[in-house]
Amino acid sequence: MKSVPEKTIVTYGRMIKFSHTIFALPFALAAVVIAWREHPVVLWDLVWILAAMVGARSAAMGFNRITDAGMDKKNPRTALREIPSGKLSIGETAMFVAGSALVFVLAAFMLGPLCFWLSFPVLAFLLLYSYTKRFTALCHLYLGVAISLAPVGAWIAVTGTLSPGVVFLSLALMTYIAGFDILYACQDTEFDRKEGLFSLPAVVGLKNAMAISSLLHGATCLFFLCMHFYFGMHPLFLVVIAVMAGLFVAEHRLVKPDNLARINMAFFHMNSLVSITLLVGVVAEALVR
Repeated sequence: MKSVPEKTIVTYGRMIKFSHTIFALPFALAAVVIAWREHPVVLWDLVWILAAMVGARSAAMGFNRITDAGMDKKNPRTALREIPSGKLSIGETAMFVAGSALVFVLAAFMLGPLCFWLSFPVLAFLLLYSYTKRFTALCHLYLGVAISLAPVGAWIAVTGTLSPGVVFLSLALMTYIAGFDILYACQDTEFDRKEGLFSLPAVVGLKNAMAISSLLHGATCLFFLCMHFYFGMHPLFLVVIAVMAGLFVAEHRLVKPDNLARINMAFFHMNSLVSITLLVGVVAEALVR
């Protein structure tokens, strides 16, 4: 039988969907691997980068669950989430958000003065996402921008500077996240319309939203190409880009406007493979070089 602390850890982990960290974390680690070419990376830098990633994402997701608690309770798909179902209270979640934010700021402090001072506007930007669906259909793109700060932050932590090359990586992450978030939102199209929420599927319809998602994922591959040429990467990385492009094609074949049954497979499994393929590809390219 699980102890209370173990149950609590699992509950908090489910609330913030900790497993979804696999979407953005490989991008941040890819930035570290590329930066390693000219800047030595010590173990503690890597530890604090990971702590900052987990802290920032946990704070943002916990805050989102608080702001959306009322809507989640009305939506049959989300009614069993931890706050609507009573597994966690608003107060408990608020404490979790505060603790996670503190971890993020502390980790940024340990990575240097620039990271520390940037952590406050970054945290505010992340938390603001929770309100965007209430007033703009660009909420998915906003989420992409917010999460795309991860590789930039990792790059600054290692190098102390900003490079156009890592901006291409961040733009790839931005379009990648926005594209699959649009697909995920397709599940709640009717609910969002009823509640007056501005998700893209609710505003432009399923068919148009999926077409925009496809264009965004096409842009993701173009940004990977830009990164490849900017950093003068080994031709092996072109093969990696081709594999990721194939995964995007497969993802969009799984989901159709008249059939959303496989959307969870497309959302989690295919996107996890894209992120893992990127990191494995960057590491392999570094080893070949």
